[in-house]
Amino acid sequence: MSAIINQVSRHAGIVLAATAVLALTEASSFAAKSTCDGVKVEMTKARKAEYAPLVASAMEAKIKPAQVEFGALIESGNWSAAYISTPVSDDGMMFFETVNGRKRFREVWGGWAEPSERPELAAWARKLGAPDDLAKCFAWIVTENE
Repeated sequence: MSAIINQVSRHAGIVLAATAVLALTEASSFAAKSTCDGVKVEMTKARKAEYAPLVASAMEAKIKPAQVEFGALIESGNWSAAYISTPVSDDGMMFFETVNGRKRFREVWGGWAEPSERPELAAWARKLGAPDDLAKCFAWIVTENE
């Protein structure tokens, strides 16, 4: 009988651990959703195909659009940003502004930041001209793994 109780206890522990991980994941998703409210955050094949050539052409080193990997694509109003990784650069968030119907590269943010730096990161993006909701979403995305 005690073998059955031990087995039930072990399974209960596994279920509790899995539930805790799920709760943390959902809390993280909720934080992203609330921080990025009003910002288009869909990362579809079509959007990747649209942004890959923009990213490649904005790079100083020659790369092919197929070499661009995306961690996030966000958009609000005439502004958008792509969190990217390439073989020739560190990860970074590239900002684009739509002018006369065309997305134009404006600036790139790269590096490492802590969650406590989110206000400064958002202020930096707003100074570029990015809308407040996109600026806050950018700041959350680049610090979410900290």
